[in-house]
Amino acid sequence: MENKLVCNCKKVYMSDIEKALSESARFSDVEKEFEEVQKITGCSTGCGGCHDKIMDIIADFMNG
Repeated sequence: MENKLVCNCKKVYMSDIEKALSESARFSDVEKEFEEVQKITGCSTGCGGCHDKIMDIIADFMNG
């Protein structure tokens, strides 16, 4: 998979999100995973325009 820039404000790439997910405790809820990824990467703390993209990435990651 291409390592795309997902969060322009904080310069967070797809690989940064995947790394954060692999390091976080496993949650059964996408919102909790999002909060953890946000803490680790800083994504979606600027303009918030990447929120939906990040939620989709997390959901895909959780669903295998």
